[in-house]
Amino acid sequence: MSDAAQPTAAEVRAAAEAVKAALDRHLAAVERRTGDDDPAVYEAFNALASAAETYDELLYDHYDEVTPFEIPGADGSLPPYTGPDEPHALSLLIRRDYAVAEPRRLLAQARRVAQSDGEDVTGAAAKAGVSPLAALGVLFGEYEPDEIASRHKDFGLEEGDSTLWVVAADELPEPGEWLNAPFEHADPERIVCRFDVSAVFDEDEDADGDGDGDYGHDGDGRGPSGRARA
Repeated sequence: MSDAAQPTAAEVRAAAEAVKAALDRHLAAVERRTGDDDPAVYEAFNALASAAETYDELLYDHYDEVTPFEIPGADGSLPPYTGPDEPHALSLLIRRDYAVAEPRRLLAQARRVAQSDGEDVTGAAAKAGVSPLAALGVLFGEYEPDEIASRHKDFGLEEGDSTLWVVAADELPEPGEWLNAPFEHADPERIVCRFDVSAVFDEDEDADGDGDGDYGHDGDGRGPSGRARA
């Protein structure tokens, strides 16, 4: 951060006062809670997390010091929700990573698909059987992404990490509005829930010595984790 952009001591002090006020509001909400899913407690929790994170950042930028607090959100939890309470539309943002573990199997499957579609063995089918790029185009053009995910080994693919975001929207976008940049405006603060799958979750559980979490495993060393709004 440049000197011109650094926060002042007064800004750091104001952020500290905001944390104190947020602590009081959070405690008051907890004392008045009406149940496990009391929205007032949830809102106060998010406000406290946001205030603490702001203070932590300003303290570090101005004094090069840190707090002893672990700010909620640093472990991958959802940021405070700012979307509509009653969404009229949803966007599903999906990413799945694959390694091409068996190129020969990939090429053979793509060639078989192209031939079954009536392609000349000297044309598209032949190209799909020798070009990985052509093979991927054939397979992903023939099969839905969910089918490829469930049959990835048949296509010579090995799964990496994956994630699914369910994002709330006020209304459905106009046709073609986001096609040129489909993920550019993904807003984490509008996530209703998200589900991640990664081997890192298994590693975390092994380190904790507890393999029985809230979410099951898919049997290939890649544990799933889900986060949803209260």
